[in-house]
Amino acid sequence: MKKVLIDGEYLCRPLNGIERYAFEITKRLDKLCSAGEIAIIIPSNPLTVPDYKNIDIIQLKTKIKSHLFWQMITVQGFLLRHKNYTVLEYGNTCLPLVPSIVFLHDIYCELFPQDFSGFRDKLVRLYNMYQYRLITRKAKRIITVSEYSRNEIAKTFNIPPERIQVIYSSWLHFQTIKPDYSVFLDFPALEKPFYFSLGTISKRKNMKWIVEYAAKHPEDTFAVSGSRLPTTRDGELRGGKGLKNIILTGYIDDQKVKALMERCKAFILPSYYEGFGLTPLEALSCGAPVIVARAASLPEIYGESAHYIDPYSTDVDLNALLKEPVEPPSAVLEKYSYDKSAEDVYKLIIDYRNESV
Repeated sequence: MKKVLIDGEYLCRPLNGIERYAFEITKRLDKLCSAGEIAIIIPSNPLTVPDYKNIDIIQLKTKIKSHLFWQMITVQGFLLRHKNYTVLEYGNTCLPLVPSIVFLHDIYCELFPQDFSGFRDKLVRLYNMYQYRLITRKAKRIITVSEYSRNEIAKTFNIPPERIQVIYSSWLHFQTIKPDYSVFLDFPALEKPFYFSLGTISKRKNMKWIVEYAAKHPEDTFAVSGSRLPTTRDGELRGGKGLKNIILTGYIDDQKVKALMERCKAFILPSYYEGFGLTPLEALSCGAPVIVARAASLPEIYGESAHYIDPYSTDVDLNALLKEPVEPPSAVLEKYSYDKSAEDVYKLIIDYRNESV
């Protein structure tokens, strides 16, 4: 009977997004599985090595220097030598020569080619498009994180939706984070009411919406956090550096993020494309109102608990929008559980193993 081998590359990166999801699900799989059912393969230089009880840790002497080399050569080579394993890949990657269970979180690179203009970006897009096709043709099981993503994947690649299982993400890791209010000493301008958003270099996060709205409403203050903000390649926040009502904090840790979420007027996610969209859930768990784009998976995930904006128009009054009634966040927060998601992943693993006997 085949065992499952988890690709532990995510343990070499900070726990953001996909990495956090992988960490939390694997931690719970360890409690669900029996000894010998599941193993995890990791390189010699992870940031952390969890103390698993039932999951076997296979730590190689190889250092991870290249994502592509690690997966296609090191992990795939190990699996070709040890044919009693099926690999579980959390991060949108399928190994072409071995059986794979794959999480395909979204197909952003396929749907928004206009967002990839530089040479390196175009190479990244081409590789991801190759992986989308490989996953939909070769993966033994495909998992995604919303009904929206499942429908988009099925429609785009002409495969039955039944081949794709939806297993949601969760916010529960945020319960264990202690807020660090020293962030307000670092940025005294945030002692007055402010809107908060997390930004990245990805155009889909649509940080230009914040810049355009802030330019129209100098009376409102906006805090925008995220890595590499001063040198964002697409330049979406460049105009924001000249606006006194936009506070660019740069990267801050989860403790300071939680402090900002607790005290903001509202958390804003203006993304025009998200496979799931986790950060507003974290904000809801802190008691913050959330404002999200009426786009992609976000209405599915947040239902009537969020205020909605048009991601392509800033013709809205956020202060007036916040006065409109929404449903309490309790039902939404209760819906998304790592325990339930891990149980679904484990059931999928068991079903696959039973079918492959």
